[in-house]
Amino acid sequence: MALTNFAGAVAVITGGASGIGLATARALHIRGAHVVLADINTAGLLQAKEQIHQHSPGASGQILAITTDVTNESQVRELMRQASTAFGHIDLVVTSAGIGRGGAIDTFTASDMQSMMNINFMGTYHCVQAALPTMRQQQSGHFVFLCSVAGKFGVPLLSAYCASKWAVRGFSTALRTELHGTGIGITTVYPAWVDTPMVQQEENSLQTTDIEVLLTPDQVASEILQAVTEGRRDLTLAPNPDIAFMLQIYKDDPDKAEMLAGESYHKRTTRSAEQRSVQGSQE
Repeated sequence: MALTNFAGAVAVITGGASGIGLATARALHIRGAHVVLADINTAGLLQAKEQIHQHSPGASGQILAITTDVTNESQVRELMRQASTAFGHIDLVVTSAGIGRGGAIDTFTASDMQSMMNINFMGTYHCVQAALPTMRQQQSGHFVFLCSVAGKFGVPLLSAYCASKWAVRGFSTALRTELHGTGIGITTVYPAWVDTPMVQQEENSLQTTDIEVLLTPDQVASEILQAVTEGRRDLTLAPNPDIAFMLQIYKDDPDKAEMLAGESYHKRTTRSAEQRSVQGSQE
């Protein structure tokens, strides 16, 4: 069931201290929603709360800021309990908390992989488990899962990130079938590169990957709210021509898409190695 009116709605947003989470919180608050911000970064969380107030000082909705580690099941349950106690219902949960780390799989440690899965996937799972009892009781509610285009096709040097986002994609697909007829909806968001701290941090470690950032957090937030009001299941945002092309190829011929992606990556790494060799000989 689509959430068509945000005025008076209660939205819980993880990863709310920055990026898409913060932008979505701002957009909801200005539309009259009560916003429950959650993030592991307490200082950033308080700054985000103040920023939202300054952005829409006349908005009627309240803002709660609750420090939460989404990998901790008990903390996420407490987050949802406080949201439900404060406002009496939970209408929207946006799982924006996430990390992205790149690198060759040979050097990607097991602990890094586990951390990626714990935050990106288990964080989403914990939110669903904790919010579902309230949503089932009220027979309504909506989840927004922040996935990625990396949850639709494979990206060299992002194998761990892809694994975590494919997990979110599979989880959302199965969960929609399980919740059919309950009044509880799910929108899965698949953006390309977005101008967030996570992408800025990873650009240096992905030098052989073409990163062209064409989306802002505010653009993604606006599209998310529109998708929620329409009850859309899939929100794919890929303004990059090369990414849009790969998405279409993966849809039509996955084997061909993997081959093209592999060939492109091999050419870039070879060219990069040759450039380093030339630079080394000139020094």
